[in-house]
Amino acid sequence: MDHRILNVGLIGLGEVAQVVHLPVLQSLPNDYRIAAICDVSPKLLQHIGQQYRVETQNQYTDMNELVKQEDLDVVFVLNSDEYHAECAIAAANSKKHVLIEKPMCLTFAEADAIIEARDRNGVHIMIGYMRRYAASFVEAVKEIGGLDNITYARVRDIIGPNHYFIRPTSHTVNFNDIPESSKEDRKLRAERLGIEATGLQPDSPLFGFYRLLAGLGSHDLSAMREALGMPKAVLGAKLSIHKDSIFLNAIFDYGSYSVTYETGMDQQGRFDAHVEVYSSRKSVKVQYDTPYIRHLPTKLHVSETEGEAYKETVIRPTLTDPYTLELKYLHDVIIRDVAPKTTPEDSKDDLRVFEMIMEALQAK
Repeated sequence: MDHRILNVGLIGLGEVAQVVHLPVLQSLPNDYRIAAICDVSPKLLQHIGQQYRVETQNQYTDMNELVKQEDLDVVFVLNSDEYHAECAIAAANSKKHVLIEKPMCLTFAEADAIIEARDRNGVHIMIGYMRRYAASFVEAVKEIGGLDNITYARVRDIIGPNHYFIRPTSHTVNFNDIPESSKEDRKLRAERLGIEATGLQPDSPLFGFYRLLAGLGSHDLSAMREALGMPKAVLGAKLSIHKDSIFLNAIFDYGSYSVTYETGMDQQGRFDAHVEVYSSRKSVKVQYDTPYIRHLPTKLHVSETEGEAYKETVIRPTLTDPYTLELKYLHDVIIRDVAPKTTPEDSKDDLRVFEMIMEALQAK
């Protein structure tokens, strides 16, 4: 198997691209080369092009032009959720492999269209659930698989605004030059896809919550699915919306045990996210920190009782951040021509879990 450098085109140059994807790609010069960029903001495009030395002819405001660039091996879809499916399908139709930031998309029809385009064009499409590539999570899945019996599990993700983490630690830029037509198109797409996904109108409180579930929730629910499988049902759910915060509690039915899921956003500058699985004498917990400070360690906590002895172990397998591990994995997927674990089919299961939660919230 020959090792080679893959040429990457990036669609969307916002905060996540600036704080995470571009620096990680730059840190892996033996695996990737930033070969093309695309954004609807011309000034941002020019700024990032200069910063990462992308040739002017390889800077695009139209993603349909980027995907045609012949030397690209893989396209990263990093723009707003409403455009993920269209961009991924266009890249696949140009015979490019694709990484889509989570959520893959918002509707089942989009998911099916992405799968069809991948299969028809013989390319790989991988979804960027970076938490599932964290070394601690990979080890935790092995530990959970070795448990005698699972008695309970808890999934939690409660965070504050991203700027609490980004402003003190990273330099990002944005410009007020996005065309009004692009803003209007995004608004109309958001409404159309939201109605299709939920059956609700934009004035419903649950309509806006679906986007939070798709964005923040896809991290947690995807990790839950890999660790425990698909839930049978949602036994109950409660949404609490206040002026500056929103919180969800839900209980998943896993047959012989239940999983408590709690997620939300408020105005505190902290990040509290974990997956914890219990058996009668042992528990396994993965503790995440904010991804916007890349090298904060993800830790694995194992608690166990043997006889009279109670033991707590904290394991940090590596300081390599999950995004770097994810992109190394992607490189291997493309070079070796093997299916990734975070496929579009896998991501489609997130849409099913979202649907379960939304139905529970609307149940009388």
